[in-house]
Amino acid sequence: MNGLSISDLHFSYPQTPVLNGISLEIGEGERVGIVGPNGAGKTTLFHSVCGVLRPNSGAITLFDQPVIPGRFHPAIGLVFQYPDDQLFSPTVWDDVAFGPLNMGLPYDDVEKRVEDAVALTGIGDLIDRAPHHLSGGQKRMVAIAGIQAMKPRLIIYDEPSANLDMRSRRRLIRFIQASAEMILVASHDLELVLEVCERVILLDDGAVIADGTPIDIMSDDVLMETHGLECPHSLRPHIHTQGEIDLHDHH
Repeated sequence: MNGLSISDLHFSYPQTPVLNGISLEIGEGERVGIVGPNGAGKTTLFHSVCGVLRPNSGAITLFDQPVIPGRFHPAIGLVFQYPDDQLFSPTVWDDVAFGPLNMGLPYDDVEKRVEDAVALTGIGDLIDRAPHHLSGGQKRMVAIAGIQAMKPRLIIYDEPSANLDMRSRRRLIRFIQASAEMILVASHDLELVLEVCERVILLDDGAVIADGTPIDIMSDDVLMETHGLECPHSLRPHIHTQGEIDLHDHH
């Protein structure tokens, strides 16, 4: 079965073209990073894939089914850039249960899905808390649990590590690495993309500029700089002074 297929996708706001003929094939279970400067069209692409926006032209199919704008697609879960846009219930349990309840599942199934999603994301100790009292990292994992409870086969992460401290970011990276779903990640955190994705698509001016392995694309200084990005630090050759090398040797 095919995964996500995007064919010649165009989208414009009045007087402003945003997506200019994007075509992509992404296989089931692939983890793909979408990188590019601000305004490249990443979020618009995601909202088109979710059926939130209606493209001017082009087609999107997911698992051989057409994505129809305005219709709920249970196979797709979008984790918003800002968890506060996603969390609005009085308790964490209510937030995680919101999707399954709205899918019309029997209450026993909803409880089981909440239980599984809570265990998977490690937020069991937060279940009775009010989401707006949580830290950024906790909110992020609650938002992810709410998506997981709907059991989507494609999860889209828009800037997932924004405003996370180091420990929360590391936990998120481990979580995404262990995920079985097809995953799309848009992030300016290129080190995260390097760790969680096996494929990277560079987007600029609403078009696919490059598509390949994270190392091939993100270590290409000229390509990255041309499109307003920097090579991730970990892909740069490290040049130490003698003093620094001695310092490391003593550890």
